[in-house]
Amino acid sequence: MATALILLAAGKGTRMKSDLPKVLHPIAGAPMLAHAMRAGAALAPERVVVVAGHGAKLVEDAAKAVNPAAQIVLQPRQDGTADAVARAAPALEGFTGDALVLYGDTPFLGPKTLRRMVEARARHDVVVLGFEAADPGRYGRLVMVGEQLERIVEFKEGKDEELQITFCNSGVICANSRTLFDLVAQVNNANAAGEYYLTDIVGIARAQGLSATAIACDEAETLGINSRTELATAEAAFQARARAGALENGVTLPAPETVHFAFDTTLGRDTVVEQFVVFGPGVTVEAGAHVRAFSHLEGAHVSRGAVVGPYARLRPGTQLAAGARIGNFVETKNAEIGEGAKVNHLSYIGDARLGRGTNIGAGTITCNYDGVAKHRTEIGENAFIGSDTMLVAPLRIGAGAMTASGSVITRDVPDDGLAIARSEQVTKPGMARKMFEILKKRAKKS
Repeated sequence: MATALILLAAGKGTRMKSDLPKVLHPIAGAPMLAHAMRAGAALAPERVVVVAGHGAKLVEDAAKAVNPAAQIVLQPRQDGTADAVARAAPALEGFTGDALVLYGDTPFLGPKTLRRMVEARARHDVVVLGFEAADPGRYGRLVMVGEQLERIVEFKEGKDEELQITFCNSGVICANSRTLFDLVAQVNNANAAGEYYLTDIVGIARAQGLSATAIACDEAETLGINSRTELATAEAAFQARARAGALENGVTLPAPETVHFAFDTTLGRDTVVEQFVVFGPGVTVEAGAHVRAFSHLEGAHVSRGAVVGPYARLRPGTQLAAGARIGNFVETKNAEIGEGAKVNHLSYIGDARLGRGTNIGAGTITCNYDGVAKHRTEIGENAFIGSDTMLVAPLRIGAGAMTASGSVITRDVPDDGLAIARSEQVTKPGMARKMFEILKKRAKKS
């Protein structure tokens, strides 16, 4: 059976106290909405519809960054979840499969849980995702009779005996799309909040003789984020799971609580990641690499046996070949570092390609930006770049070539060539003492 996703992402998130739509606040380097969409993507949905409202253009851009085929529909007024789902109906016209309603501020649902919902839909007309709440609080309660879900009771509407139930509603619902929209069309707002509750479709379905059930998941999967405090809690939960997963997969973390992962960080077995390393989005580290303390990596690929840091920054487009070394206070961007090449100290390598076995001396800079455009530096295999060399791109340094320390290189250097580009040293014996005497006299007068 084909599946469509409906993601509700229209809310402003007043408790966030932010101009940014709530669903765009990031966890592990990606908007909450992106996490929810990626979870749903495991079902290989035929269609994806995102219901936007506040900050709709920003929400659309974020959704299409995850899935360019996502359709965006608007909910001009936030009149409740049933109203939001109804807005998706035109976008799913002609679709006959199942529709799964997800929430852009509930980022931790697992693919296995969503698959279980789809499997349960084969036996029931409506499937709701529930959880046993440690503190039911203001959650809606799921009233079960055996396997059948009789109704969902909102906290504001619940009677005392109903509020004793600890099996609570996550809000996630799966039904045939035609059935879903037919039920939603019958929902009214005759309730304490004056809103159109999606949860009312269960009672309507049961009154029409349709079957409904609820499956359970771990409460942690249903965590919704409504405030900065909850956002911080969600970040901590993500990081704890990511660290535990890395350790289970054979990564060495001497101080795991200090390492920060992105949503898509990939680490190979026998990788060592030292203290206070931060992974931004788009990082892959192959087996046996070593990322030393206080390094920051984003959009980078680190190959087997490479060493990074300490205090290194790898920016997007960095590719380290096997056995390459990036040392302390080195920054790279859009740079290919060849097998066994070394950039060990206090250097910036941007828009460049370093050949196998090349050594970059301390203080070297590829001057890649002329104020208008970026230019590339190409360095061949086994070249030696002397300390404090300025490489003014566009530039090619040949294989086996060398530059003298303190040089400003503005022209290509051939294979095996030596480039020296610095002023001749002038030494004046005894002049230092005279200069100090002059300076001291000036200081006394002032």
